[in-house]
Amino acid sequence: MGGDFGPKVTVPASLACLTQNPQLKLILVGDEAVLQSALANASAFEAVKDRISIQHASQIVEMHESPQKALKNKKDSSMRVAINLVKEGRADACVSAGNTGALMATARFVLKTIPGIDRPAIISTLPSIFGHTHMLDLGGNVDCSAEHLYQFAIMGEEVVKAVENIDRPRVGLLNIGEEDMKGNEQVKAAARLLENSPLNYIGYVEGNSINAGSVKVDLIVTDGFVGNVALKSIEGAAKMIGVKLMETFAKNLFTQAIGLIAYPVLKLFKDRIDPRRYNGASFVGLRGLVIKSHGGADALAFETAIHLAELEVEKNVLRKISDKLEQALTEKETA
Repeated sequence: MGGDFGPKVTVPASLACLTQNPQLKLILVGDEAVLQSALANASAFEAVKDRISIQHASQIVEMHESPQKALKNKKDSSMRVAINLVKEGRADACVSAGNTGALMATARFVLKTIPGIDRPAIISTLPSIFGHTHMLDLGGNVDCSAEHLYQFAIMGEEVVKAVENIDRPRVGLLNIGEEDMKGNEQVKAAARLLENSPLNYIGYVEGNSINAGSVKVDLIVTDGFVGNVALKSIEGAAKMIGVKLMETFAKNLFTQAIGLIAYPVLKLFKDRIDPRRYNGASFVGLRGLVIKSHGGADALAFETAIHLAELEVEKNVLRKISDKLEQALTEKETA
């Protein structure tokens, strides 16, 4: 029920995913009357109706609500009920486009964190010249210690290994420079922990490495404040480039003609960096899978988030993170 568009986006996306994957089953959580109406008006519903069900929830967490208020006063919200289904084992994962802070707070309260993890983090993929890279934390934790960054790296590595089929992901620590003397004390301390870890740590990487660095990096680790600012900056830059290109091609008849000739190439470029195809961020470190979709996601973008949940369930990412953390903590204690 959350996000900017609610069932207008989530229902068509759900039906599209069910059509594509005959093994998938979905539970739509929210106002039953609204969801039934949306399904009844969808032509794709009849073919997949045996694999989709509705779980009624009487409340909705608004996008502007504080996490504390949502946690205390919205115990029958679609968000809370969906996460409860994961805890109860009735669902393998929860996908939501709702209020990020409320989703994180609710998921942490209901599911709890994996033993050995102090805080869950948000990880997602971003386009790069090498295809794409993964990055965390993207806003879950504003203030992080070196130990938190180390834990993020361990969790992120397992996500990348599982979803990308990479045995030894290249892990970088985001910093203001690649030289050892640069960075704050927290980043320097995290670097020392990573250097002595079993991870394939390649050292500091700068902001340009997120999209266009000279060295391929599979996972970039940072705190939630820096990560979220970087993410929003990239989104803003991509939008600005798109607008400026349109303005340039629309300038006169000559540029319009060039635009028509270049259209196939421009469309291919747009598809390759389309943020909708990178939608979906995992809350790693919890005892259950929770995927956060962008609040402004359209049907294609929300579809991408559901596909991410499918992949992480299929690859058993949660179990792999738990096993790796147990191994890392044991090695740390005996070192």
